[in-house]
Amino acid sequence: MFRNLAAFAALAAMPTIAHAQETVEVVENSGDTAWILVSAALVLLMTLPGLGLFYGGLVRAKNFLSVFLQVGAIAAVASVLWVVVGYTLAFGDSSLGGWLGGGQHWMLENLDAVYDGLAIPESTFALFQMTFAAITPALMVGAWVERARFSWVVLFCAIWGLVVYAPVAHWIWGGGWLAERGALDFAGGMVVHTTAGVSAVVIAMLLGKRQGFPGSALLPHAPGITMLGSVLLWVGWFGFNGGSALSATADASNAILNTHVAASVAAMVWILIERISFGKPTTVGFATGAIAGLATITPAAGFVSPGASIVIGAAGSIVCYYAIQLVKMKLHIDDSLDVFAVHGVGGMLGSILLGVFMSEGLGGAGYAEGMAMGSMVGVQVLGVVAVGAFSAILTVLIALGLNLFVPMRISEDDEVQGLDITSHGERGWEFD
Repeated sequence: MFRNLAAFAALAAMPTIAHAQETVEVVENSGDTAWILVSAALVLLMTLPGLGLFYGGLVRAKNFLSVFLQVGAIAAVASVLWVVVGYTLAFGDSSLGGWLGGGQHWMLENLDAVYDGLAIPESTFALFQMTFAAITPALMVGAWVERARFSWVVLFCAIWGLVVYAPVAHWIWGGGWLAERGALDFAGGMVVHTTAGVSAVVIAMLLGKRQGFPGSALLPHAPGITMLGSVLLWVGWFGFNGGSALSATADASNAILNTHVAASVAAMVWILIERISFGKPTTVGFATGAIAGLATITPAAGFVSPGASIVIGAAGSIVCYYAIQLVKMKLHIDDSLDVFAVHGVGGMLGSILLGVFMSEGLGGAGYAEGMAMGSMVGVQVLGVVAVGAFSAILTVLIALGLNLFVPMRISEDDEVQGLDITSHGERGWEFD
């Protein structure tokens, strides 16, 4: 099964002469391979150090190192598990009615010289996908910062990556049941952002609020570090979305163009809202707005026009901004760094808007045969609902089951002192 329409179109255009029993052998293209290798490095840059800096600046100083260590440990364990079993569960031959991949590629064995009709080795594709499997659970760190037990975090994310992320990746990117129904996700609106966002808010509710929330101001200790992290995420996202074209072609450049435009619009809209609401634009607002735009354009980046990306970026910024107000201010859910409101809501919104803006009449790639705007939006809504519900239910089961053996939350005294010193015996900043 093909990861996106560009790959499908490329294969469909390959000359074959059925009556003469001729086929064209696909061989590796070094340019495409080099681009995907660079893209994998860019996605890892998003995780380490981008995500660590982005989240680290938003927490209080006494928890700075804990965020970095959680992000790093999650990425490390997810990478190892991807080699052992994750890849085959996501991209092995479809089994169980399209719900899970088969066991053809345990330990990354039996990989093909080229992947599924494309001009890149399957090992390159597996590496690229590994970086997605690493960053997705790491995104959830923002929901439980300053109060979750380190050992529980690592164990939960290890299990979650295999029983939530890998199956959903198979449903959409591995030829599973949602792919068969026509659902599309260019680079992770459902597979990455919906799974992580929904699971994050579930954990935030199970874990409970930080001490002082929502009455006390739990302010970011270093907005400048957050700004630095956000620009690393922004640049790294070019590999996230551009690499998802799986070739060094116009599909990749279009995806990167759309990614940058959406982030730019979203960042400016966010600080405009801040200026109107509070009188001053902030660096944290600019950074958060950019991430909201990036999350929202991700599922549609390769299927829509640059003009549509402006609308999608603006919509993502507005909707995610008010989602934060709803989750934190109205519902008093302590999703500490707004993982659900930014990544989850942005990913879901972008997945649905894809169904609208991929219309040829709006400059998009056009619908598959038998699809129209209404049916495409319907399939995308089905995908969002199914992925969200699956993520929520499995997250509850994993979290509570694991909590029977390893407590989720640190003690009140440890929370007051901060995780850096109580969990890791270090301080992020020593002032002599």
